[in-house]
Amino acid sequence: MLIIGIAGGTGSGKTTVVRKIQETLPEGSVAVIPLDSYYNDQSHLPLEVRKRTNFDHPDAFEWPLLAHQVAELRQGRPIDQPTYSYITCTRLAETVRVNPCEVIIIEGIMVLYDKNLRDLMDLKIFVDAGADERFLRVLERDIAERGHPLEMLIDKYRNILKPMHDEFIEPTKQYADIIIPNGGSNARAIRMMQLYIRSALPIQ
Repeated sequence: MLIIGIAGGTGSGKTTVVRKIQETLPEGSVAVIPLDSYYNDQSHLPLEVRKRTNFDHPDAFEWPLLAHQVAELRQGRPIDQPTYSYITCTRLAETVRVNPCEVIIIEGIMVLYDKNLRDLMDLKIFVDAGADERFLRVLERDIAERGHPLEMLIDKYRNILKPMHDEFIEPTKQYADIIIPNGGSNARAIRMMQLYIRSALPIQ
């Protein structure tokens, strides 16, 4: 089993990199664990308090649960991955059964932040992109897919996304084994990563 962590700022191209890893491996050999599924359960808090959650701060995540479940997969045991609702800003009752696979990908903005989680990884990847490019991607995505107004997104970038990226996400680049500049558009770097992953696995 190969456990891969893929980190990088919002809009850096992490999803594209994950998809390109999946494309080069046999169907059913990859399981993806999104960091977003491990936001803290806040059902004990009033909704107005939950809505003020800073989702880009390390304290928003239940790191021990994520590390425990990744360790369970490493031992060949299935897990019940939590699910999270951005509407209610808390964890849902439903879970997702994840079975052990040849490749486990943990994907999210700061999956390289927690040392216990990093220690479970065989390969650590940081997907990098310039701040302007990341900001434009977030604007395009959130306006088109979520209907967020431009002013709100600019305010969120200035007050949350950028300071949290600079303080907590960018520093985790030092832990990466591989840094992929220019996000998912760096075909050569992605190809090298694909070849490395395939060479480390018994599957062909």
